[in-house]
Amino acid sequence: MPRDRSAAETATAGELAYRRIRSDIVVGRLEPGRKLTLERMREAYGTSVNTLREHLSRLASEGLIVAEGSRGFHVTGISASNLREVAAMRELLEGHALRLAFERGDIEWEGGVVAAHHKLASIEQQMAAGRHLDPEEWRHYDWAFHAALIAACGSTVLLETHAAIRDKYLRYQMIAAIYRGRAASEEHLALRDAALARDWRRAQRVLSAHIGDCVAQMVDELPAHAAAR
Repeated sequence: MPRDRSAAETATAGELAYRRIRSDIVVGRLEPGRKLTLERMREAYGTSVNTLREHLSRLASEGLIVAEGSRGFHVTGISASNLREVAAMRELLEGHALRLAFERGDIEWEGGVVAAHHKLASIEQQMAAGRHLDPEEWRHYDWAFHAALIAACGSTVLLETHAAIRDKYLRYQMIAAIYRGRAASEEHLALRDAALARDWRRAQRVLSAHIGDCVAQMVDELPAHAAAR
């Protein structure tokens, strides 16, 4: 039994390290293009070099890390063209999920949408009033609202695929640090109202404008060498 418990604890510690690395990539603490040195990462994430190699290979399969054979690993770079591809995939997946959720959602789903929007609107009001917030806090509530909108879609595969694309999109949001102020707040309110009215067509139109305007501003804010690609 002690051996079994030790193995479980090791697996849990390894999974936590993987999640920390992944989170650090998504929110930009490990910036695009950064060379990942295994010895330094071993100290930072408290895990073995062999486990780190497994984690980085796993992240490479997700497109967040580039494996260079004997030369090691680096964080996947960014470009305007990749941002547009990721955004188009997000719109496709989220738009489809919106329709399914609006058709299938019950009163509990509606309550989740309203609650998530209330929290996001509160954060946005504080930002509009000039309060400085950690971008991670704002993004947490932003994505929680979008997740609530599609939670009733009824497809685990769709939700998992959307979450993977969401994280790639989030990388760009964190790098560009885009907050569009009143325009974004009004779009979020329109999405909430469309959900309560079960008007998925309107929601898809709002989502398309929401993503399109955000991408346009993010491209302007990307580093010059990335935006030109």
